[in-house]
Amino acid sequence: MSTESGVEWRSAVGKDHITDPRDKRPEPTPALTVEGEAAEARWKPLFRIAGTAALVTAVLTPIALAVFAIWPPPYEGTAEDWFLVFQDNWLLGLMSLDLPFVVINILMIPIMLALYICLRRVSPSLMALAVTIFLVGVAAFFASNPSVEMLSLSNRYADAATEAYRSSLLGAGEAMLATFQGTAFHVNYILAQTAGIVIGAVMLRTTIFNRSIGYLMIGGNALGFGLYVPAVGLALSALSGVILWVWFILIARRFFQLGRTS
Repeated sequence: MSTESGVEWRSAVGKDHITDPRDKRPEPTPALTVEGEAAEARWKPLFRIAGTAALVTAVLTPIALAVFAIWPPPYEGTAEDWFLVFQDNWLLGLMSLDLPFVVINILMIPIMLALYICLRRVSPSLMALAVTIFLVGVAAFFASNPSVEMLSLSNRYADAATEAYRSSLLGAGEAMLATFQGTAFHVNYILAQTAGIVIGAVMLRTTIFNRSIGYLMIGGNALGFGLYVPAVGLALSALSGVILWVWFILIARRFFQLGRTS
């Protein structure tokens, strides 16, 4: 390059902005920076929705546990026993058949999606697997829950005019109860606990979430498998619910932070 052309080039770009023409690095894209981790700003509404869902879940969980403790459901009873529960208090009957957990499973969908967005860069394969098996479990839970159907059968049973019709309604109720405690329920339970353990392990590999959040998710879901321990299974499952209740509060707080940080 001649001296004259060099002067012209410096004059064109300005002496304070001389750069190497080969430097073509892209400009950084706008991002949320939280504890050293980046998340696109377009996901902020999802984080706020997930935070709200986690808070609502934290409210529903102790209510459900309290109902089970104060008014133990007739899990070992017959369809007629359940019909009597519905006739005495239809809301108690619905809650005894896990209606609060129907709502909680719906609320878990945005929570899981938000967790996937946060953790997909840490381990895309594990997060895709965990969220997928969780959603399969949710579908199985919806298929197995008979709360609304049992309410309908109970109303028909109370109004039945003939003994034959009452017997047929009892048979339908027994079939519903068998589904409630059958394969779909256990598929949901096992898949949900497994997904929680996997996601908790991925959480420990990032600074987006406090490590205590990851440990609580692993511990709560692992303890949930205590349901299959004879004699103390329900107590262990309830303790798992208490641990995960704390997790929901912490994760709600974190999602709200992600939703408002810019």
